[in-house]
Amino acid sequence: MLGLRYLRDVVTLELREELCNGCRMCLEVCPHGVFALRQKRAVIVDRDACMECGACARNCPEGAVTVRSGVGCAIGILIGAWRGTEPNCDCCPPDPCCPPKGPEP
Repeated sequence: MLGLRYLRDVVTLELREELCNGCRMCLEVCPHGVFALRQKRAVIVDRDACMECGACARNCPEGAVTVRSGVGCAIGILIGAWRGTEPNCDCCPPDPCCPPKGPEP
């Protein structure tokens, strides 16, 4: 399933690399190849491929991975297909499907 894209820059996936113990569980359970191992720690290599299934977070023994799992922004994809436009989260309320857009902290 590599190469599948959802919506750009809306995924809630976060990785605290300093907590990673290098167990590779996130690599094993991620169906879209979002993670890789570099210098014995996980890194996110394809964030926009994340479908927010939550498998990585549930299987991380160190709590280094967090994600608000659920449907993601499926409604944005469906409305984009219906309208014949690119998918976007403008149709969604700020919570629960999409994080608010704005400047990075």
